[in-house]
Amino acid sequence: MKKRIFATLLAGAMVFGLAACGSTPAATPAPTTAPAAANTNTAANTPTDNTATGATVNLKVWGSQDDQDMLQGMVDSFKAANPGTNYNITLGVVGEDTAATTYLQDPSTAADVFSFANDQLATLVNAGALYQITGDYLSQVQSDDTADSVAAATANGNVYAFPSTADNGYFMYYDKSVFSDTDVQTLDGMVAKAKAAGKTIMYDLSNGWYLAGFFIGAGCNVTIDGSGNATFDWNNQVGQDAAAAIRAFANSGAWCPPGSSGDDTLVAGIGTTIAAGVSGTWNADKVKAALGDNYAACKLPTFTSGGKQVQMGSYSGYKFVGVSSATQAPADALKLAQWITNEQNQVIRLQTRGFGPSNKTAIQDPAVSANPALVALAAQMPFAVVQNNVPGSFWTPAGALGTALTDATNTTDVKTLLDQAVTAITTPAS
Repeated sequence: MKKRIFATLLAGAMVFGLAACGSTPAATPAPTTAPAAANTNTAANTPTDNTATGATVNLKVWGSQDDQDMLQGMVDSFKAANPGTNYNITLGVVGEDTAATTYLQDPSTAADVFSFANDQLATLVNAGALYQITGDYLSQVQSDDTADSVAAATANGNVYAFPSTADNGYFMYYDKSVFSDTDVQTLDGMVAKAKAAGKTIMYDLSNGWYLAGFFIGAGCNVTIDGSGNATFDWNNQVGQDAAAAIRAFANSGAWCPPGSSGDDTLVAGIGTTIAAGVSGTWNADKVKAALGDNYAACKLPTFTSGGKQVQMGSYSGYKFVGVSSATQAPADALKLAQWITNEQNQVIRLQTRGFGPSNKTAIQDPAVSANPALVALAAQMPFAVVQNNVPGSFWTPAGALGTALTDATNTTDVKTLLDQAVTAITTPAS
């Protein structure tokens, strides 16, 4: 039943579109820009592979450090499936969260095939960096992957990447020896139980990606007009109530500051001083190893905002594999990109790295319903907002807002802090 519920939610919800965030979440995404411009490079006009028999086709593939062994296996199986071509395929380490930035530094030396988080799609398409997916490739993607993952790979009506995962979101890990299933339903209940046990709850409130969960849950919105301009309403009364809830949580005595890295803090402390923490699937193995039989995960809790209990929201996204428009072997690069995102390899991602599939058939694999992190992510999905349209101007001011709200020495009223953040987000420096 859990597997069926996960599949239904995943296929039906446009909201299950985060980076990043694999081993590196899209918690600090590369900036997105105005709506993507058209790209004339398409799979339809890509030349067929006229490589003479015995000649070598050179391809470079980028992926995260933790994915290197897995990618090598996918490359080896691709070579075995295409014995008529002599492929020389090399791997490079570039995380999904930095792919666009690294690519744009020097497209001529970039990988032919690379993974990236969905928030970077507009940046890459605007730069003319990606081949448009059309023809048989497009038909296959539309047939095999969920509609929401294909929509997340779309700019101006065109598809520019192959979906590879649908799990770049966040939820709550917790220690079952401290919290019951009932305790984790509300943040108030978690705070009380953690304090009684002398434990803390890690939530990286200085990171805009995570901070947004309070505002999304309270009902705040962001809209993008046709010119790419953002409108935020976080400084309205609903936003002020959410900000007050953040400040109350930070001053509760149960909040664990994230230090320089929320992930590092969580992994180092879970099971000892930390009894629960907000993160994503990329930390599942480490958290499970730390907690052992006490390992558990769930959707984010409700919290008190404006005197009412509201469900905490989140940002969510996908990871893609794209083909560089600068590749010297486009037909082969497209073939490889399709291969490493097919059903078989999405199941391999699931079984070896715990990544949630976007492939409709792979979602049915028993490993999905057997994975507490993926089940928790599915439960959070109805309350998540796809981050495709979040402007690049959001991240730094949002992080600064979180830092100010959690600083016990900062007595500035929340309305003033919110006004400052909204102004910085909507009128970024040129």
